[in-house]
Order: sequence, then C-alpha cells, then structure tokens
Amino acid sequence: MKKTILLLALSLALFSCKNEEKTTEEKAPEAKKEIAYASFGKEITDADALTGERMMENYKDLKVGDTIISKMKGKIIEVCSKKGCWMTLDTGNDEVMVKFKDYGFFMPLNAEGDVIINGKAFVTETSVDELRHYAEDAGKTEEEINKITEPKFEYRFEADGVLLQQ
Repeated sequence: MKKTILLLALSLALFSCKNEEKTTEEKAPEAKKEIAYASFGKEITDADALTGERMMENYKDLKVGDTIISKMKGKIIEVCSKKGCWMTLDTGNDEVMVKFKDYGFFMPLNAEGDVIINGKAFVTETSVDELRHYAEDAGKTEEEINKITEPKFEYRFEADGVLLQQ
C-alpha cells in the first residue's frame, strides 16, 4: 500500500511540474485620441457634446421664449471682428448665433475651426437694427448693411463655456 501511495504521489508531482507554456495576448485598451483645446469662460469638457445635426433636431421643437441647457459641437463661420463678443457656427444645415454669458469672455478675433459650446439654446426673432449692428461688426460694406430690411428668425446660443480645438 505504501508503494502505491508513493507511486501515485510521484506521478502527480511529475505531471504537475510539467512546463506548459500558455500564451495569452493582452490587448491594451485603445487610447482615446486626445484633442487639444483652448478654453474660454467656464471650464467644460468635450464629453457628451451633441453634433450640430442632433442639436438642430432640438432647436426645431423650440418656440420663442423656450430654452434648453445643452452642449454642442460646431464649426466657426464668423467671429465679431471688433471684440470677439459673438460668433456664428455652422451646424451642418443651419447657422447658430452664439453670444457669451454676461459678456464674461470673448473669442480671439482670428478664431476658426471646430468648437464645443456649453450653455442655453433658444430661438428668437432678431430685429433689423440688431442685424445691421452684427453686419457692421463683421466688417460688411454699407451697401450690404442697407440690404437688411426684415427681421430674421434665428437659432441662438448663450455660451457659458467654449472649447476651441487647436
């Protein structure tokens, strides 16, 4: 009996010491591409920002006086050439006029490219005087300014924070 137990123990020891190589490939998680931003106003992140097209779906449901808190992406079309106190964004199919909360910050006069804005979205009807003022700020000619004769229904955004992609 002792010999059987000894033989069994030796057999187990021999097989348990077997040098079996198991290779396991560990895949490193894909690193999220870091994008450099210049930040203006309130500190915000690029997480959960709606595309311009998706944001326009939200705008379609708004009436004058309604607001929604949101974060969206867009491409700068134009910036106020006097102070950088407003900008217009291309959302894919439409244009959004962006002003900055309480004039707390301004955009660089030469700002261009993609931005992420955070704040309140709303719709409004802009008066002829205000449209002419924006045209003057944008450096339009007197002839172009005089062609503005009717108020305009606009998509607006009051941003409290902006990330400008660098």
